[in-house]
Amino acid sequence: MKNLKYIIFIMICFQFTSCNRPVSVNGAYRFFTGQKGGFNVWIVDGYRIRHKVYQEFLYGGNEQRYLFNPKGEIWIDNAISCEEYELTLAHELNERHLMARFGWTYDKSHDSSLAIEVIMRRQFDSVCRAHEASLRKVSPTDHDNLKEIRSLPDSIRLQGIYRVPLGLRNGISVWVVDGYMVRKTIFPDFGFSGNDRSYHFIPAGEIWIDGQISCEETEYSIAEELIERAQMLAGKSYSDAYLVAIDDNTRKRDEMQSIIKKHPPLIVPDSLTRYAGEVDPLEK
Repeated sequence: MKNLKYIIFIMICFQFTSCNRPVSVNGAYRFFTGQKGGFNVWIVDGYRIRHKVYQEFLYGGNEQRYLFNPKGEIWIDNAISCEEYELTLAHELNERHLMARFGWTYDKSHDSSLAIEVIMRRQFDSVCRAHEASLRKVSPTDHDNLKEIRSLPDSIRLQGIYRVPLGLRNGISVWVVDGYMVRKTIFPDFGFSGNDRSYHFIPAGEIWIDGQISCEETEYSIAEELIERAQMLAGKSYSDAYLVAIDDNTRKRDEMQSIIKKHPPLIVPDSLTRYAGEVDPLEK
């Protein structure tokens, strides 16, 4: 009798939870980063997903693992840093592929994706250390020749600064850097991002993105630095160039809101997760 009462209690709790879960959720989408591997990659509001849909949602998601994740979309949690973005994206793409093509379990696919992350992290570290070794000494000053740590020599070597290479944008190398180390050892006022025209310690032809910022801010920061740099190269002062870049950034944020508004609201199914992959005939 006790067991029967317990089962009834569990059934009631389950029904109560299901009934109170919303059928759809607005405000889940934050930034569309484009396509990768044939999938639309969205940065989503991780807090909102955990609050309204599934408490265990972390880092990212794909349609094979999460049934509330729309088909054809890869999700990245906006709570993660920009330093983790490329790794999380690779993880979700691989996990989804293994579950959809081979019917692997989530656990097996997840472990495989973690192994890929380890390889990528080591590769990133190797590239970054080699890059630092190839650089000449730089001046620990900004565009006004201000040195904020006066005990530093006039030229320094960059060590332990670079974290992740993000490739080229308009011919400029973009790097995720350890913002804490920059502020600790070079320039305390470094924040979010910078370029080689605004900071003399950033090597020529580079843009730096602080690894501690949210992945949601990465593209805005890159766009801002590209415009600011171009404006300074054209002869504008840092202050004027910065204002132009900020205005453009505001426009980009408005445009993203327009894109998000066109996206359908998130539909929440009764079942939220899948343990084993559902093989997609198109994957074969």
